Amino acid sequence: MKQWWRKWTYEVPLAIGDALWEVLVVQLAALLDRPTARKVIAFIPVAILVLAYYHRIPIPPELMLVGDFLAYIDIFSVLILLGVLSRVTTILFVVKQAAACIAALAGAVAAHLPRHRRQRRAAIRARFKPNRFEDDRALDRPWDQVAIA
Repeated sequence: MKQWWRKWTYEVPLAIGDALWEVLVVQLAALLDRPTARKVIAFIPVAILVLAYYHRIPIPPELMLVGDFLAYIDIFSVLILLGVLSRVTTILFVVKQAAACIAALAGAVAAHLPRHRRQRRAAIRARFKPNRFEDDRALDRPWDQVAIA
């Protein structure tokens, strides 16, 4: 009987006090230690509800809908992100099709242009360039000998 009395008058209240201390002090301090934007936004609907039930300040229903929107902001952000991604994929598809069309057009234009035009001109110029001085060239050909005499 003495152990039972000790358990229910001493150990059980201490266990309850430790659990309350853990929840109300330690976990609350950890929650308030690093507030993030998401935690602050998630707390706004709670503040609106507290103000709505306080009855001294009338709150229009639109604020309650704002609270619902803020409560479901994760879902809305995912839907908005999916919408943006679908637009981005559409834009990338259009850009890819335009690039393929431009490449095909450039290939068709290149096919109709005369090829190696620069190389031919360079070869013709090289053929007519004198490799030797004029004096040496004049004595190379037989009719040049006649012209000098």
